[in-house]
Amino acid sequence: MKLWKRAVGAVKDKNSIVVVYISRRNSFRNPELEAAIIKATSHDELHIDKRSAQVVFSWIRASPVSLGPLIWALSRRMEKTRSWVVAIKGLMLMHGIFHCKAPVVQMMQRLPFDLSTFSDGHSKPSKTWGFNSIIREYFAFLDQRAAIFLEQDNQNNNNKVEERLLLVQQLLKLEKWQSLLDLLLQIRPRAENMKVRLIMEAMDCVIIEIYDVYGIICNEIAKILLKIYSVSKHEAAMALRVLHKAMKQSEELSLFFEFCKEYGVLNATELPTVTRIPEEDVEELERIMNGVSVPEKTINYKEGFEEMNQMEMTAVVEEYTRGTLRTIITDKWVVFEENDEQQYGFSNETKIVAEDDAGKDHLLLPLVPINNVPVYNPYELPDLISF
Repeated sequence: MKLWKRAVGAVKDKNSIVVVYISRRNSFRNPELEAAIIKATSHDELHIDKRSAQVVFSWIRASPVSLGPLIWALSRRMEKTRSWVVAIKGLMLMHGIFHCKAPVVQMMQRLPFDLSTFSDGHSKPSKTWGFNSIIREYFAFLDQRAAIFLEQDNQNNNNKVEERLLLVQQLLKLEKWQSLLDLLLQIRPRAENMKVRLIMEAMDCVIIEIYDVYGIICNEIAKILLKIYSVSKHEAAMALRVLHKAMKQSEELSLFFEFCKEYGVLNATELPTVTRIPEEDVEELERIMNGVSVPEKTINYKEGFEEMNQMEMTAVVEEYTRGTLRTIITDKWVVFEENDEQQYGFSNETKIVAEDDAGKDHLLLPLVPINNVPVYNPYELPDLISF
């Protein structure tokens, strides 16, 4: 039965590509881009065509005009599909597009399609309820992510704001980042039949995004705590609410990472430790709210941050303990070692490329890149992820 479904899916994908090339061209259609989208979101649940996904990313980076045809083609495919395989691949592709760093992509307010009520139409609900759930949760996160990133860009471009208003906006922005993290923590496989490569790949992307979002939250909290002794009661109340939320989320993060580790998600095998916010910071905010004067501490944070900014990382080592992928980055060479893992179909080979060509060999890496590389911080900042 599975072989028959794969054959039918392959025929559908091939026919869709043929239709693309014989259809009439217009300003909203790009046959090469549409074909790459179809290949990247194929019906084959055992294979992820990352090469075609990279072709899509290259089009977006090279030409902002490509966004229109991309949205048209991807939206049309997502709205028509009843396959959880195509839907999850489409979401991962959209997730990777957000990380292309193209300004035109950052202007998207919402996702161009709606999967909030998605339901697979090719199998019994008793077998696909878990897949339906993770697709809806993944969509909810990406849809909200687009709105928050657009708002952040607009705020960064507005420099004519008073300092006091900036702190309030910073706290409000932090609350939105925390709500985004809540949506991320909802994305998880909930059924035993979901231990397949495609879901594991999607969870790898989610784990990477959690690193990025939680890193942003930690950095913003650190900046706010530097101003803890000069805030008003209203600002102290907002900051206290944010800190309580951060303390709760740190516990939820630990549980989420543990769940992913037990489930077998690769990016969760080497988990960071989640440190707690110091209780004294919370107590000082509570005293400020109650009108009790708090003596300001004299700590030279500026010197510490300047020292961190001057630090240069000469090597980064990432190692997945399950043996699937090990990446060693040095100042001269990049070595990708791929060990045999029958569960995921990786070949056993080693590739060595020069530094200038390192970025070209990314077909085995997640569709979502790792943006925030943790560095050593000699100062105790609240609720940071550290290795």
